[in-house]
Amino acid sequence: MAERATAAKKRRQRQAIIGSAAAVVLIAGAAVWITYALRDDDKKSTSSAGAPPAGTVACTWTPVPAGGGKVKDVGTPPPNVPNTGTSVMTIDTNLGKMTAKLDLSKVPCTAASFQHLGSKNFWNDTKCHRVVNEQSFRVLQCGDPFAKGKGYRPTDGTGGPSYTMAEENLPTGQSNPYPAGSIAMANTGQPNSSGSQFFLTAEDTKLPPNYTLVGKLDTGLDIVKKVVAAGDDGAFKAQAGGGHPKMETIIKSLTVSPS
Repeated sequence: MAERATAAKKRRQRQAIIGSAAAVVLIAGAAVWITYALRDDDKKSTSSAGAPPAGTVACTWTPVPAGGGKVKDVGTPPPNVPNTGTSVMTIDTNLGKMTAKLDLSKVPCTAASFQHLGSKNFWNDTKCHRVVNEQSFRVLQCGDPFAKGKGYRPTDGTGGPSYTMAEENLPTGQSNPYPAGSIAMANTGQPNSSGSQFFLTAEDTKLPPNYTLVGKLDTGLDIVKKVVAAGDDGAFKAQAGGGHPKMETIIKSLTVSPS
């Protein structure tokens, strides 16, 4: 019975992987999901009028309602974005650089969002606020623009941009949906709720295929492994699992540029 209870708890923790932007399950000792499901019906989504030009796709940037958590408003990406070619994401941290190639045919809107936010210094000097180091579930979560300064606060993990977007490139039907080195978007569990928070997998991680698979690290996996192996303070153990990283990881800058 004890073993079954432990296994069930771990399944629940995996399924509760991180909420993004205003919706995060990472509040110290009192995990809170603030979903965007209650958006006002009269809130308008921003999208292009008419067919997008060749080589582009129309993206929808859904405004975050007032009171939807901590919001850093830096505008929205263009309504039409490229859906051909590749871009390179560079995450420059206090522990070294991580890079990944993004396939724009698979994640055009997500890549455009990363490029837009990066150009606004959205993540500069922010810290990754959560680590989980469990069997088959080893991840590092980052992306809250308000997770800054010395130490950690209960609000770390509740921030994001003034918009959300639809999930892309979901690894459905895959036996190994999020292999080691994956970069994937956190969300609230509701459709179209990806924001600015993302997680990096230190090992092959089996999660429900509900999180945009942005790409895979070409360099820097050793950094993620090192941070995850260093452990956490257990702040979220009773809820979603893990806690604040013991090895502080600060994003000095995050940029996306054409490859």
